[in-house]
Amino acid sequence: MAAHDAAGGLIAGAGPWSERVLPRVVDLVLSERVTRPWRERACADAVGTVLEIGFGSGLNLPHYRAGVERVLAAEPSDRAWEIAGERIAEFGRPVERVSPDAARIPLPDGSVDTVVSTWSLCTVPDVRAALAEARRVLRPGGALHFVEHSRAPEKGVRRVQDAIQPVWGPVAGGCHVTRDVPGLVRAAGFEVVTDEAYLTRFPPARPWAWFVVGTGRVGTGRPTG
Repeated sequence: MAAHDAAGGLIAGAGPWSERVLPRVVDLVLSERVTRPWRERACADAVGTVLEIGFGSGLNLPHYRAGVERVLAAEPSDRAWEIAGERIAEFGRPVERVSPDAARIPLPDGSVDTVVSTWSLCTVPDVRAALAEARRVLRPGGALHFVEHSRAPEKGVRRVQDAIQPVWGPVAGGCHVTRDVPGLVRAAGFEVVTDEAYLTRFPPARPWAWFVVGTGRVGTGRPTG
């Protein structure tokens, strides 16, 4: 549910809602206590240089452990970056905004130890290009840790997701609750070593928000999509 721009990074559509209001709404909704265990899981094993897809307002920063040396942010929203200022100052380690576009990361091949995405792969317009970039910049053996909305395996939930997507997407900055995120990660050439799915009990999001928590590692796999 991150806010990303139509240039291929994260926010579909420009205007006052997506540029000024939505970043604050996302900050408030995704800073709720119920999201913190999900963030903790996504960030717990991050090490070294971390690239965050959809950095947003920096809500993951308090969850990174001592092994993280610096965080590189792919974040299109100037407003979200402004909101993140206090959290960046409190983090006490380098945080740099390297790109507004998750599909075009200006980093060398194999230069990142960890990629983290929380509620962003469901929003990136060109998710395949973003995942290809994540795989490219990760070192051999590096990991992508994600928490995302995803298409549910349960038929009843899928029907609700399909019905609500035309309304949900524009309101939520281009978020797709109908994407098979683990499948997309595998298609990008990652070996998915963890893939757990939950129907969230987060009241504003039920019943369509199926969450997946996963880890994909860079191995010998080749992209298939």
